[in-house]
Amino acid sequence: MRLIHTPTTDLTYDDCFFLPARSAVTSRFDVDLASDDGTGTTIPLIAANMTAVTGRRMAEVMARRGGLAVLPQDLAPERIESIVRSLKERDLLVDRALTLGPDGTLGQAADLLPKRPHGVVVVVDEQRRPLGVVSEHEIAGRDTFARVSDVLSEDVLRLSPDEAAGDPAAVHARIAATHHDAALVLEADGSLRGILTSRGVLRSTIYRPATDEQGRLRAAVAVGINADIRRRVRELIDAGTDVIVLDTAHGHQERMIEALRLAREEIGEADSTPVRLVAGNIVTAEGTRDLLDAGADIVKVGVGPGAMCTTRMMTGVGRPQFSAVLECAREAAASGHHIWADGGVRHPRDVALALAAGASNVMIGSWLAGTYESPGQMRTDETGRRYKESFGMASKRAVSQRTAQEDAFARARKSLFEEGISTSRMYLAEGAGGVEDLIDAITAGVRSSYTYAGARTTAEFRERAVIGLQGAAGYAEGRPVSSSWT
Repeated sequence: MRLIHTPTTDLTYDDCFFLPARSAVTSRFDVDLASDDGTGTTIPLIAANMTAVTGRRMAEVMARRGGLAVLPQDLAPERIESIVRSLKERDLLVDRALTLGPDGTLGQAADLLPKRPHGVVVVVDEQRRPLGVVSEHEIAGRDTFARVSDVLSEDVLRLSPDEAAGDPAAVHARIAATHHDAALVLEADGSLRGILTSRGVLRSTIYRPATDEQGRLRAAVAVGINADIRRRVRELIDAGTDVIVLDTAHGHQERMIEALRLAREEIGEADSTPVRLVAGNIVTAEGTRDLLDAGADIVKVGVGPGAMCTTRMMTGVGRPQFSAVLECAREAAASGHHIWADGGVRHPRDVALALAAGASNVMIGSWLAGTYESPGQMRTDETGRRYKESFGMASKRAVSQRTAQEDAFARARKSLFEEGISTSRMYLAEGAGGVEDLIDAITAGVRSSYTYAGARTTAEFRERAVIGLQGAAGYAEGRPVSSSWT
C-alpha cells in the first residue's frame, strides 16, 4: 500500500480514499479474498464477540460463507462448548431448518419465522419426516391458535443430498420455480436434513466455507484474561475450537501478557497445532510487539472505534482506526504475524481500507446485530420497522450479566465504573435482513476495490493499493444522495 501524502495526524477510514490504477482484473469473481493468517477464513470478515451479535446461528452462517464469528466470553462455558460441538456437525451446504410438530400453532410458527430469512417453518412428524411447510402466506388472516397441520402447504420441493449438491444452475432453477423458493433436503430414511433456497445455491458457488482439517465448519471463542486460562483453553481445544481469542479492552497490560504465556503453553507452538491464538485490543506497535512476543499468533487492533463504545469520550483513550491498523500491521508483518482490525467499519469501503492497511481480517460488531442471525429478540418500532437491540460489552447491561453470579456488594461496586451504550436499535435492511445479505454487500464492495487496484489477492492488494487523504468535504462528496438536494 502507498499513501500519496504523508499524514501529519492520525487517520480514520473517513480520511482516506483509493486511487484507481491500471488493472488486468476484469471481474469481481477473479478476486480471492482468503486470509493468510492461518484462521482458515475465505472471506476477511469476523463477527465480533458481542452478546448481541454472536451466538450459535451467527457462528454457523458466518463459517458457512467463509468468515468466522467469535463466541463471547460471557456465555456459560457449557453453552459455548455445546455450540462449538454442534457447529462441527453442521452441513456445509444445507441450512438448518426451523421445525414444529403437527400440533404446533400458527402463533408459534409466526414467532419462529423472524429467526430465518428464508421465511418457512417445516412441519415434521415424530421421525422428523416433513409433512409440509408454513410461511406468512399460510398464516395470514388465520387464528393464531390453529394447528399448523391444518394449514400447511405440501407444495414444496424435496431433494436428496446428492440432488442438492448437483449442478448448481439446475438446482437453482428447480428451487426458484417453486412457490416458497425453498427445497427440503431429506436423508435416505426420509427425515429432514435441512433447507436450501435458490439464493443459497447461488451463494454456494461464490463462497467457500471456512473449514478445519476434517472439513468441518470452524469455530472461534473469546476468553477473558481473568479466567482460569489453562483450564478454559484446554476445554475449548477439547471441544474442537479452532481460534481462541484472549480479549480485554486494554490488551497492553501485564495480566494479558501472562494469560498469553499460559495459553501458548497449553496450545503448543504455532507450527505444531492448527489452533490460532488471537489477543487484544491494542493500537500501537509496542503493544503489538509485546503481545506477539508473549505468544499471540494474531493481534486484535482497535480501542474506541466501535459504534457501542464510549471509551474515547469517557477516557480520551484510543486512536483513529486506520492509523492504528497501519502501524500495528507493519509491526506484525516484520515478524511474519498478522492483525485483525476490530471496529470502526460502517461501509464496505472501510473494510477494504483496513485490508489495504495490512489487516488479514476485519471484525464487525453492531453492523451485524441488526440481522436475523444475531441472538437478539426481533422487535418492531412504532412505524412497523423491524430491529434488534445492540449494546457495548463494557456497558451497564453487559456488566450486569457478566457479574450475575457475584455477591450484591461486588456487583454494586463494579456498576459504578461502566462504559458503553446499553441499548441501541439496529434496524434490519428492508428485504435484506440476513447476515448473508450484508456479506454479499461487503464482499462485493471489497472485490471491486481489488479490481480497481489490479489485485487478485489480499497480498497483492496490500502492495498495489494507492491511498489518498481527504477532508470532510471530500468524504461528503462521495456519499450518495437518497433524495433531491434542491
